[in-house]
Amino acid sequence: MKPTVSFGIVGLGLMGKEFAASVARWCHLVDSPVRPEIVAICDNHADLFPWYKDHFPTITQATTEYRELLQNPAVEIVYCAVPHHLHEEFYCGALNAGKHLMGEKPFGIDKKANDRINETMAQHPELFVRCTSQFPFLPAVQRIADLLTAGSFGRLLEVNCGFKHSSDLDPNKPINWKRMIEMNGEYGCMGDLGLHVCHVPFRAGWAIRNVRAILSNIVAERPDSQKRMVACRTWDNATLFCEACEQERPEEPFPLTMKMQRIAPGEKNSWYLEILGTKTCARFSTKNPKLLQLLHYQGGEQIWQNIDMGSETAFKTNTGAIFEQGFSDAILQMWAAFLYEFHHKKPLKPFAGCVTPQEAALSHDLFTAALESQRQQKTVALASAPERER
Repeated sequence: MKPTVSFGIVGLGLMGKEFAASVARWCHLVDSPVRPEIVAICDNHADLFPWYKDHFPTITQATTEYRELLQNPAVEIVYCAVPHHLHEEFYCGALNAGKHLMGEKPFGIDKKANDRINETMAQHPELFVRCTSQFPFLPAVQRIADLLTAGSFGRLLEVNCGFKHSSDLDPNKPINWKRMIEMNGEYGCMGDLGLHVCHVPFRAGWAIRNVRAILSNIVAERPDSQKRMVACRTWDNATLFCEACEQERPEEPFPLTMKMQRIAPGEKNSWYLEILGTKTCARFSTKNPKLLQLLHYQGGEQIWQNIDMGSETAFKTNTGAIFEQGFSDAILQMWAAFLYEFHHKKPLKPFAGCVTPQEAALSHDLFTAALESQRQQKTVALASAPERER
């Protein structure tokens, strides 16, 4: 029997249920060193408790007070999936209670909150802390990641990546916390979608020197639960034009364009990545999750290949390699990566690891500079950018 690791979940909404479903499917993984077990749950909506209790008899604590869960000695790791304005209080509380932590993006409502979380984390170096982002665990992205690790792209010419939704195109869609600046934060769509877009560039070690941001608040009012029109003050769409470079090649900058959009007509949770290099190019989008497009150039014809990807995952499962992958499979892979690194003290391979707190901090540097770029209507240098070689 594999050893168990006990979890408490704070925030029982969509992503809490996705994690719980991954726990239920854990036997699907072939060689995970440990097995997660949910022992405690917390949400201010007690009507969410029955679903968890009905499906997970290991739960011995259900509370509406997160501090009670943090005081539970049976809880080793806390998964905290709460709105952004609660990140600083809840994450710091978990760390000060001696709990390992998996947090949701953006890891603090703003840079000040993120700095406070990182300061608290530095006081507890014995604790394992990571942030969620599942899309790099899709098989096609893992194949691209292996090419990046091998240095197969040559000199980078251009990178385009993004995450797009379309549901907010409906002006009558009721407002929720992600459209309230008090709960979501000034970053708007960047705070909610941005780390998904930044995960591969940051893990690749690309340094962003500067950003010119174009931010759009398209639907300024939405109906609330009482059908009254209320202000919607968060950014709906963000396009970030960045100058980036590989850290070992600062003399070879390249354009990196990131798009985070909640109003992208026809798009339904579309995450994409395009990397163009002098030796290899790659394209992938979740609009066609089996399709990986590659171009390898060694002179002569320049030919794009269309490759069907199956369940060729970083963490092996019982699913045959000929079958396709989906969202819940990527979530399972992400949690497998979290517990693999928790157990082994290192990731399976560079791109088979969850977002680190250091990478989350880089996203705050970028999004803070993007807000300043929008205010000044000009390109803004990042404080963390490397010096340009002349």
